[in-house]
Amino acid sequence: MIEIRQAGDRGVAEHGWLSSRHTFSFAHYFDPKQVGFSDLLVINDDRVAAGQGFGRHPHRDMEIFSYVLEGALEHRDSMGTGSTIVPGDVQLMSAGSGVAHSEYNPSPSDPVHFLQIWILPSEAALGAQPRYQQMHVGPEEKRGKLRLMLSPDGADGSLVLRQDARVYAARLDGADTASLALPPERYAYVHVAQGEVTLNGMRLTAGDGVKLRDETTLTLTDGSDADVLVFDLRAHETPRMR
Repeated sequence: MIEIRQAGDRGVAEHGWLSSRHTFSFAHYFDPKQVGFSDLLVINDDRVAAGQGFGRHPHRDMEIFSYVLEGALEHRDSMGTGSTIVPGDVQLMSAGSGVAHSEYNPSPSDPVHFLQIWILPSEAALGAQPRYQQMHVGPEEKRGKLRLMLSPDGADGSLVLRQDARVYAARLDGADTASLALPPERYAYVHVAQGEVTLNGMRLTAGDGVKLRDETTLTLTDGSDADVLVFDLRAHETPRMR
């Protein structure tokens, strides 16, 4: 079964310095039909004005994944980590027993456009020591294929996620094709970050998301400057908050 969540149906938050679109319920936006999917809790499509950002704030027991599409994002946290991520960088902060961080646009003139994604950790990882991971994945590594970025075991050089989930990224244009076999008893979620692409015969545009249940394969074709994220998830409907 395939269920499309169109970009225009997402929650909207406009704060002047921040323009955000919420795929799932977040902050003041609540939709009882959109409270996450499997262990995927948040996909926020954020645009932050030059010189602005999210001040220092805490998190606990959450896997927080940032994916920059345009511009740069400066990260600081209570673990002593400091970095600036740009398109191609993959950042994962495991909040564990507790961490505070800030995310800031260091540019004096240009906005930053990025996705902020939250995945619930496994029960075994609750209260674990916080950690930070980062790597760079160039466009050639994602062109016409699904590049594994996050996984529970660090396979293929991916960052280690504290959950039975895998996150892939692909860039597709023209005749590029990428496929992923879905084992029985697994769900998947597809988010189009940029451009347009066809998923299993359905045309999608930037901001669209798709829930896949009881499908054996997902195939991405006919991309038009498409940047796509694919989540391989456990087969249950909504995040089980603890």
